[in-house]
This record gives sequence, C-alpha cells and structure tokens, in this order.
Amino acid sequence: MTTRRTFIQIIPVTSLALLAAQQARAADVDPKDAQATALGYVVDATKADKAKFPKYAAGQTCANCQFYQGKAGDASGACPLFAGKNVAAKGWCSAYAKKA
Repeated sequence: MTTRRTFIQIIPVTSLALLAAQQARAADVDPKDAQATALGYVVDATKADKAKFPKYAAGQTCANCQFYQGKAGDASGACPLFAGKNVAAKGWCSAYAKKA
C-alpha cells in the first residue's frame, strides 16, 4: 500500500528520471538553422565547403572536436555551440578544435 509519504518521496526521483530522458532525446541540429549556417555546420564533414572554410582538413569531425560531448562510438552527441541539440559525430563546423 502506497502512503502519502512514499508518494511524496517518489515525485522528485520520477521528475529527475523524466528530465534525464528528455535530455537524452535532444533534437539534431538542422544544417539550415541560422547558427549552423553561420558556422558552416554539415552532417558529413567530407562535404564541408573548403572554399568558404579553408581551415577544414581531412579527418576533422565533431567526434574528435573538444566541444563534442557524445561518447566514443555514438552517432551523435551534444555540443555547447548548439545548446540543447545534438550534432552528428561525422559532422563538422568552423568552430572545430582538436580534442586534447
């Protein structure tokens, strides 16, 4: 039997679990988004505009950028440059900085 005290104790735990689940389902960055366009973000790094962004070099991807917050092997992960959204691990943008 669930008592009022038990119910009140369960509410914060349930709220935290729902919040964590919501963050895990973050939307992917739309390359046509204003921020993405300004940074030259592409889902496939090999398609980066080398004329517009001469800083790009083969092998640079979001997965090996210092800003990428996904785990190794993840298809996408969070990036603080695109708050609340995920970038493709194989993507690239002009803010790329090699992970130390």
